Amino acid sequence: MTSAEIITIGTEILLGEIVDTNTRYLAKSLRGLGVDLYRTITIGDNEDRIASAIRSSIERADIVITTGGLGPTIDDPTREAVAKAVGVETEFREDLWEQVVETIARYGRKPSENQKRQAYVPRGAIGVRNPVGTAPCFIVEIPPPPDRDQGVRAVISLPGVPNEMEQVLHESVIPYLQKRFNLNEVIKVRVLHCAGLGEGMIDEKIADLEMLSNPTVGLAAHTGVVDVRIAAKAKNEGEANAMIDGVESQVRERLGSVVFGADEDTLAEVTLNLIAKRGWTLAAIEFDLNGLLARTLRLPHAASFSNASTDSLMQALRAARAESQADIALGVSVQHEERAAEMAMITPRGEKTHRITYGGPPRSLPYWAVNLALNWLRMTVEEIK
Repeated sequence: MTSAEIITIGTEILLGEIVDTNTRYLAKSLRGLGVDLYRTITIGDNEDRIASAIRSSIERADIVITTGGLGPTIDDPTREAVAKAVGVETEFREDLWEQVVETIARYGRKPSENQKRQAYVPRGAIGVRNPVGTAPCFIVEIPPPPDRDQGVRAVISLPGVPNEMEQVLHESVIPYLQKRFNLNEVIKVRVLHCAGLGEGMIDEKIADLEMLSNPTVGLAAHTGVVDVRIAAKAKNEGEANAMIDGVESQVRERLGSVVFGADEDTLAEVTLNLIAKRGWTLAAIEFDLNGLLARTLRLPHAASFSNASTDSLMQALRAARAESQADIALGVSVQHEERAAEMAMITPRGEKTHRITYGGPPRSLPYWAVNLALNWLRMTVEEIK
């Protein structure tokens, strides 16, 4: 099976000045090609550290993709680092320089002298055209080692600018990978979203499924929500989907209504859709949440208060429901010092309250409270026939 690693390059990423979106995009693209991604790392703009990271990745993976560090300045060291990693010098390529000149000419300018650095690549590299930027890309193919049962490996260096990286990836790199590595499989992923049970309890119910090798099943816990990830590798998308369907049906059978959605579904959207299908309207109030419940439910007129007891929460909820003439109403109050949440609800069947304590990080308490309240609302609406 073909494997890959991704190395994002840029001190600005390590300093938290920008968010690395390239890794996620590349990972999903590789998944669609059936390539197993082993590792992703970020390295600052240091030639020696980048070269060391590339050498290490080459030892493990068939494909090493770097992003960033292909600009014209001295703090863009990727070209030199790749050359050092594979044991060659860099060389000036006239064809790549013509690409740089042509791109800059589109803006009515002439290239500066330092931009000639962008036409240097490791000796013997395959030049890759960048149709939307000034930084040409390149691929260095590494022959198989004589003492190892391993095929050709490739180091592929792409720009750090996301729209440039994506364009070059789809136009040149994906076709190269499909041909060079004879990629004829896909990896499909489906994520089931769960609420109402913790990660440990879900694990107990589907532990045997987590031992499967293909499809694979894994868990990821969030604040008040747990994801069950099902990933399948197959020769085509239809076969992969069929494999996932079989496991998904088992997960849903064991977890029942704990599963509230899949993939892009959110707890708020699923809950609001259930309410809309009943033909109902919703009112909401919150205490000490700074508008989080209103934003999550996209209710611009939800009332927000401070310092509520259960009695005052219910009183305020009754008033909000009466004023809006809503069919159903939800109130959430957070007690930060007690690390607890009070919830109240009014439905066509009556009133009820709920209190629960929280043991996680204090800053996550509001998000946890809102998700638990939304799931409580979802389950209540589902129960009303």
